[in-house]
Amino acid sequence: MAVLKHIKSRNADYSKAIEYLLFQHNEDTGKPILDEQGRLPMREEYYIDGLNCDPMSFDTECEQLNAAFHKNQKWDEIKSHHYVISFDPKDKDECHLTGKRAQALCLEFAKKYFPGYQALVVTHTDGHSGSGNIHTHIVINSLRKETVEREDYMDQPNDHVAGYKHRQTKKLLRHLQRNLMEMCEQEGLHQVDLLTPAPVKITNEEYWAKRRGQKKLDQTNQKIIAAGMKPKKTVYQTQKQYLRDAINDVSSTASSFDEFQKLLLEKYKISVSDKRGRYSYLHPDRTQPITERALGTKYGRAELINKFVIKLKESSLENAPSNDWDKRPQVDYDPTYDYHADPIAIIFVRSDLHLVTDLQTCIKAQQSRAYARKVEISNLQEMAKTVVYIQENGYDTRENLQSRLTEIESKYDSSKEDLGSINSEIKSLKDEIHFTKQYLATKKVYNQMLKSKNKKKSRAEHQGDITAYEKARNYLQNINQGKRFSSLQSLTSQLENLQNQQKTLKQNVKYYKDYLAELKIVSSNVDAILEQPPARKQTKTREEELS
Repeated sequence: MAVLKHIKSRNADYSKAIEYLLFQHNEDTGKPILDEQGRLPMREEYYIDGLNCDPMSFDTECEQLNAAFHKNQKWDEIKSHHYVISFDPKDKDECHLTGKRAQALCLEFAKKYFPGYQALVVTHTDGHSGSGNIHTHIVINSLRKETVEREDYMDQPNDHVAGYKHRQTKKLLRHLQRNLMEMCEQEGLHQVDLLTPAPVKITNEEYWAKRRGQKKLDQTNQKIIAAGMKPKKTVYQTQKQYLRDAINDVSSTASSFDEFQKLLLEKYKISVSDKRGRYSYLHPDRTQPITERALGTKYGRAELINKFVIKLKESSLENAPSNDWDKRPQVDYDPTYDYHADPIAIIFVRSDLHLVTDLQTCIKAQQSRAYARKVEISNLQEMAKTVVYIQENGYDTRENLQSRLTEIESKYDSSKEDLGSINSEIKSLKDEIHFTKQYLATKKVYNQMLKSKNKKKSRAEHQGDITAYEKARNYLQNINQGKRFSSLQSLTSQLENLQNQQKTLKQNVKYYKDYLAELKIVSSNVDAILEQPPARKQTKTREEELS
């Protein structure tokens, strides 16, 4: 699989880049390796090309360009960007990838996606840590040398103009990753999806921290062993890996967030908090928490809640009567719902209970003894079902039942409010998408009018488009409050997410509506069961006797 890595550098000495790419260096320290005569040995195999420069004078030409545009003169400015394309080690044997072929592929890649920049393209075949994987370095001067055609991934107006700095954005990185995947697939090389967040995210910094930590630990253990003792720890563990291992252990048994939180604290001294829909983990040796994004999707809220739901459902299935659960329709899992706050919501299903009929107010029953007898039998059946229901659900007192009814009624009202809020957001977002499309469709005409020598005439000729542009611009400026306008792609993605939430909330509203209706039936039937008609009839008879 080919992966793409980006590194930015503030080093004004561009010759260091050439030195690193052509001569052997220590992988752990990054320092050059010297031979017995104190000279720098060349790398055993490499391929080098230059874009918009001679590769051997890359440093001089970059400095000349910076001076011409009076850029990259301050120490804190980013002087160069270093992209590394690493191919799968299996590509060498299974796909017959060679250093020469990799150089040709990456040179075309650099020409296509870094046009107008001075760049070094160098391929190494030695791999990293003896892995033998072929990889290519693309080092570009952060200043653009030539003006090129504007591309969709460019956010700023002058990103394509000579003399402006290279901007490494998420949009550009995703664009490069997408095209790298396409290149590998076309060439028949091993490739994985680079755009999907990794289940276990290990950054370059964490990788090197583990290597350095393991090396230091090995050196310490050697001294301990030499002293005739046995080391307690042989594998170095980063703080992030400590969190991952702890979460894997605890999440395999926890069936709710509260239990998960309690076990992490008791067993590993890790505090976990749920804020803004994401989990954050505080390592016992840190003062700042580590977010779920830094660990990987496997350790995120959605993935873990799904585990809790499965565990709770398995536990409920074990405790429930076997002949009932097979017949019960299950509620779909909602990743946006806070199940650990309301675990009963996972296992509720609607029963076939009906209200007990009040014979005293039923006119038809009073007119027909046969019908009244039929209603009495039906009432006895519903009362029996009600008794079974309250026993199965653990309502041991009338107060407990009423408390649950009040709680579900509150959640029903809350879910309706949430649905109304989402509906309003969707309406506003659809308006924003409409005006964004209008803004983009008429922007070119408006810009042409601004560049025109006779702006009044140009405005009159394109009055409709210009009016539409200004209306859209004013609307977007008003809702964004001075911030950059959101892209159409981002807005469309937000709308899709909101519509998914809307669908889920509609299900929740229906779900709580049914739940509330059932509890009202149960509550009414319980009241009917607890009534004592004979006592009331006896009292009435005494009153009649007294009168």
